[in-house]
Amino acid sequence: MNRSAIFHLAIPINDIVLAKEFYADSLGCQVGRQNKVAVIFDFYGVQLVGHLTNEPLVKQAGIYPRHFGLILPTQSDWQAICDRAIEQQLTFFQQPKLRFPQQVLEHYSFFLADPFDNLLEFKYYSNPVVIFDAQEFNSIGETVVSDSVLEEAERGFN
Repeated sequence: MNRSAIFHLAIPINDIVLAKEFYADSLGCQVGRQNKVAVIFDFYGVQLVGHLTNEPLVKQAGIYPRHFGLILPTQSDWQAICDRAIEQQLTFFQQPKLRFPQQVLEHYSFFLADPFDNLLEFKYYSNPVVIFDAQEFNSIGETVVSDSVLEEAERGFN
């Protein structure tokens, strides 16, 4: 796979000015093209496009199943974004924490909620090889999978 590809993500918003305040002013993203119904941000190398919608924006009860975010290359990069979020008084959906401490999957994580209830995760892995490898581990996020859910998954969620 060509690792120089740029990821693109479109998210729902209901106010372009508010989106620019959050993503550009508060998080420091560059604003790209924009018109009356959409705005593009350089979200740390990801093309993030906010599209206006009249549909209700539904708030999730938790971080699953839907969120997006960044894996930062250094702990200091992660900390800088965390510090900026605190300084800008952004809404933390989950406070900064260390997951799986002193284990191969150890990583730092926090979640922000944008003004449109999109959830953003920022993380840094102490051992970056586990980002795409380490198939011998089945821990993903904080979800504890019950036997009934596993059985349903094996049946194809029918």
